[in-house]
Amino acid sequence: MSGPEVILFGTTLDGLSVIMLQIFVLFTLAKLAGLICERFNISSVIGEILAGVVVANTFIFGWLDLGADLSLFKVLSELGIIFLLFSVGLETPFSDLRKVGGTATLVAVLGVLLPFVAGFALFMAIDNNVPEALFLGTAMVATSVGITARVIKDMGMVHTKESKVIIGAAVIDDVLGMIILAIVVGVAGGSGGVLDIVLVAAEGILFVLAVIFFGSILLPKVRRKLAARKKPEKPLHCGERRRPTLTPLPLAIIVCLGLSFMASFAGLAAIIGAFLAGMVFAEFRDIWPCEDDFNTINEFLVPFFFLFVGLQIVVDAFGGVLLLATVVTLLAIVTKWLGCALGARGLGASSANIIGIGMIPRGEVGIVVASIGLTGGAISNDLFSVVVFMSMMTTLVAPPLLTWAFRRKMAKDGTCGIPMRNGTTPPKD
Repeated sequence: MSGPEVILFGTTLDGLSVIMLQIFVLFTLAKLAGLICERFNISSVIGEILAGVVVANTFIFGWLDLGADLSLFKVLSELGIIFLLFSVGLETPFSDLRKVGGTATLVAVLGVLLPFVAGFALFMAIDNNVPEALFLGTAMVATSVGITARVIKDMGMVHTKESKVIIGAAVIDDVLGMIILAIVVGVAGGSGGVLDIVLVAAEGILFVLAVIFFGSILLPKVRRKLAARKKPEKPLHCGERRRPTLTPLPLAIIVCLGLSFMASFAGLAAIIGAFLAGMVFAEFRDIWPCEDDFNTINEFLVPFFFLFVGLQIVVDAFGGVLLLATVVTLLAIVTKWLGCALGARGLGASSANIIGIGMIPRGEVGIVVASIGLTGGAISNDLFSVVVFMSMMTTLVAPPLLTWAFRRKMAKDGTCGIPMRNGTTPPKD
């Protein structure tokens, strides 16, 4: 199969020239759209997603010959979201997350239960099709933490208790989502016994617990013992070279990619491994600082994730299912917000509202669930379009709602306004 070709000023481009042009055009459009949104105090996430939507539904898609191969941008988007979650983890040490562990667990459980039951009941009432109802419920369960994480990071709110609960709940939500997906695939396919489901669940839970144990308990103890025994370095003599060491950035990338792979191998989303890797590295940030380096990398890679989300939205596909898609979207928003807010009610109404909104976006996670159902013949093309619409709309509405909720709480508390980017980080709770 030949690669993509682009005609520019009467000259046919192919190979590396096309790839460079595609990256240049898409990245430029994403950054411009993000800057325009920021100018009106709207999260740049919205602009980057809308840039992808515009490209996917206009002549630009055909001109850049993106239909020939999108695998490069899929890889860039995956790396972008992995590094974004690692950066969020860098600002969320295990010791901080443990303080909100009980609340995060309750938020995750209720945020999974209500949407699943609602989605399943709705489709059973409409079509009485058990496999499709199960997949719809499962797609409504998943939370795309990357969307919320970007908004939280842009607003400088990573250190707030609401952000910690959202991120912690998202990790638990992913484990529960994978368990439910394993069950649904087994039921829909008529295969996958109880033992298989238990093994999938155990792998995911054990992986998370093992990383928490090593990163939060074992490694800090080892570090303290080694620090107590460490002898002061001798001054270098003329002509001597200092012993070569691995600098923080490449070490952080190794840890990030390694745990991302291990999470994927354990049946979880790779981004969960990346987030846990960031939390592990946060325990050593005083000797291995790398936040600024990762922020620089993220400035380039992260927009491709949101661009890729937008590139998957084909507006014409929603025409015949718009009413059902709208109903499912509203149900997905209300049940996720209500379930998660109920789980966080002990933190107060304003905080519970922020946490409920922060868990709303389904993003690429919902689409992945629907893709599995479509590939396995368990759901129709129409239901797949419904889930894609729901995933995209929840992704689009969450950032402005989350920004509004944070600003409302800060105004109520009598604190100053929140900078949209590169602002001063609020003090830790």
